[in-house]
Amino acid sequence: MGAGCGQRDNGLNDAQMTAELLGWYDRHARTMPWRTGPAEKAAGVRPDPYRVWLSEVMLQQTTVAAVRRYHERFTALWPTVADLAAAEDADVMAEWAGLGYYARARNLLKCARAVVADHGGVFPDTHAGLIALPGIGPYTAAAIAAIAFDRPETVVDGNVERVMSRLFDIETPLPAAKPELTALAARLTPEARPGDHAQAVMDLGATICTPKSPACGICPLREPCLARQNGTQAQRPVKTPKKPRPHRRGYAYVGRRTDGAWLMETRPESGMLGGMLGFPGSDWSETPDPAAPAPAEWRIAGEATHGFTHFTLTLTVLTARLGPVNPERGHFVAAEAFSPGALPALMRKVHDVASAQPEIERATAAE
Repeated sequence: MGAGCGQRDNGLNDAQMTAELLGWYDRHARTMPWRTGPAEKAAGVRPDPYRVWLSEVMLQQTTVAAVRRYHERFTALWPTVADLAAAEDADVMAEWAGLGYYARARNLLKCARAVVADHGGVFPDTHAGLIALPGIGPYTAAAIAAIAFDRPETVVDGNVERVMSRLFDIETPLPAAKPELTALAARLTPEARPGDHAQAVMDLGATICTPKSPACGICPLREPCLARQNGTQAQRPVKTPKKPRPHRRGYAYVGRRTDGAWLMETRPESGMLGGMLGFPGSDWSETPDPAAPAPAEWRIAGEATHGFTHFTLTLTVLTARLGPVNPERGHFVAAEAFSPGALPALMRKVHDVASAQPEIERATAAE
C-alpha cells in the first residue's frame, strides 16, 4: 500500500474535497462539443448519450485537441446513432482516417448497429447494459453511465490516476497502482453529480495537475494534496520503466497505371489498420517477404517510418508505372476516386515518399 491512505493533516474529508472540486468545475469547466456544461444542465439540458459515447471512443489513446474536429465532422455527417448505424463502412473508415487505432472505428459501427437493432436506437443507461455492447469496455461503460446518465460510477483515466496519485501521495508504481488509485477515486465519487465529478477530475488533470510543472498554486485541492505537502508532486505518479519498443520492417508498393489509377488494397479486418484502404505491401517483421503485388520494374523511392503503440515500423517504399496488368494482390482505384486524406497516417507517409517519383508524376500528368 502506498503512502497517503491514512489521516490528512488539514482535516478535509472526502465529501469536502469533492465539494471543492465541483465548485471549481462549475467555474472552470472546459467547453467540449460533446459536453453539457454546468450552466446548460441548470437550464435542464441533458447530455446526449450518443455524443458522449462517440467522444469516449475517439478519446481512447487520442488527445482532446485531435478529437474535436473529428467529433464535429462525425456528428454533422451522422447526427444520431441510427444515422451512423446506416452508414457505409468505407465512408466511416475514410472519415476516421488519421485518428489511428482503427479497430475503434470498426467497433464503432458494430456498437451503433447493436444499439439500433437490440435497443431501439436508445443507449442502455447502466454500466451492465453498456458493457454488453460491442467495443465498450469497463472504462467506457463507466464514463458513459456517469456522464450521460449520472450513474455513480468511478471513471479512471490517465488524468484521474495522476490526480489521485498526487492527492494521496501514492508511492506504488503504475501500472501496479491502478487498483489502489481506482479505490481512492471511488471514495471521492459522489452519489449526486457523479458525471460532473468525473469530468471535473479529468479537467483538473488536463489543465492544472498536468504531467509536468503542475500549477499547484491555483489547484482547488492544493490544501489536502499530500504530494504538495511532501514536495513529491513532480515524482508522482511513479511509473515502471518502459521496455524499448521493437522495430519491424516491411515493404509498400505504390503503382499507377498510365491512366492515373492507383493500385490499392483493403487490409484484412483483423490486425493493424484492419479494414482500411492502403497500398499493397508485405508482412511487418524483422525479415519481411518482399513479394511484389504485380509484375513491374519496381524502384526504391525511400522509407516511411511510423510509430505504433507497441512497435516502430519502417517501410521501404517502391514505385512503378504500371501497364494494363492484372495484379496478384489489390485492385485499381480511379484517380478521381482516390484521396490521400482518406488514408491512415502510415499510408499517407508512404504516399508522400512515393509522390515525387517520376513514374508517379508522369502518371499524374496523364490524368
